Amino acid sequence: MLLVTGGAGFIGSNVVAALNDAGHADVAVCDFLGHDGKWRNLAKRQLSDVVPPAELMEWLKGRKLDGIVHLGAISETTATDGDLVVETNFRLSMRLLDWCTVNGVPFIYASSAATYGDGHQGFGDDPSLAALKQLRPMNLYGWSKHLFDMAVAARVAKRQAMPPHWAGLKFFNVFGPNEYHKGAMMSVLTRRFDDIRAGNPIQLFKSHRDGIADGDQRRDFIYIDDVVRVIMWLLATPSVNGIFNVGTGVARSFRDLMHAAYAALGTRPNIEYIDMPVQIRDSYQYFTQAEGERLRGAGYNGGFTALEDAVGVYVKDFLDQPDRYR
Repeated sequence: MLLVTGGAGFIGSNVVAALNDAGHADVAVCDFLGHDGKWRNLAKRQLSDVVPPAELMEWLKGRKLDGIVHLGAISETTATDGDLVVETNFRLSMRLLDWCTVNGVPFIYASSAATYGDGHQGFGDDPSLAALKQLRPMNLYGWSKHLFDMAVAARVAKRQAMPPHWAGLKFFNVFGPNEYHKGAMMSVLTRRFDDIRAGNPIQLFKSHRDGIADGDQRRDFIYIDDVVRVIMWLLATPSVNGIFNVGTGVARSFRDLMHAAYAALGTRPNIEYIDMPVQIRDSYQYFTQAEGERLRGAGYNGGFTALEDAVGVYVKDFLDQPDRYR
């Protein structure tokens, strides 16, 4: 049995789908389902259990697992409840790391590109504790993920016991099917798609930084299928341990992203630029781009989908269909 925490969420439900497609019917999910229709992310899946997060550690007692893919977290970059975020994103992760270490279970967990902060220290995934200590996340979510990365790195540096196979993945800007429950945290493409299809103007932020044009703020946009391929490869490659970036290595603008969506529908772009809210201007990232040499050096050769191709697949196979779910 494999356990996917956050398995009803965006990345988690896509991982569950890939596991089912690969013949793994014995998959347990730990997640909150709530009242926002998140269950639909799993409606086409075969599961062995759905575990409430509050019951997880008790559920694990005496359990034999083939691996844990730990994706459950409070992922809102605007979260402000420090105690809740630390308990959910850091302390629960520590408990799962300890459990996997004691029980000899592989452990793959989600970190985030938010750990890099404003990018002044670069986006190199040096997993050493000394390198990690140089990073300055700009929000509570990024800091909570960074805190766990440092705890893992400290154990490795001290040669303390670890799971037999482990990996931390710094996801960059992931988009794709099953993110519809995320509200304001959905990708801008998903949030704006219905307006694009209806011919309404869509809004992007103006730039408030010299030398950067409106809409030219750039992100390393990565399609969910590419993320899932990396996770599936790691599950099948127990010799690879470490903390790795998961991004395409190519930064593209928000304007590029939206133009790709218009192109997929065969319509003309209709974009307006609005002022960025004052409260986020000081913490807004203008550029992210993964350095992927370490993942490729570890043996991953799955490649990454070009932005226009990824957007085309997402639009035609999901967003522009009556059933948008995987």
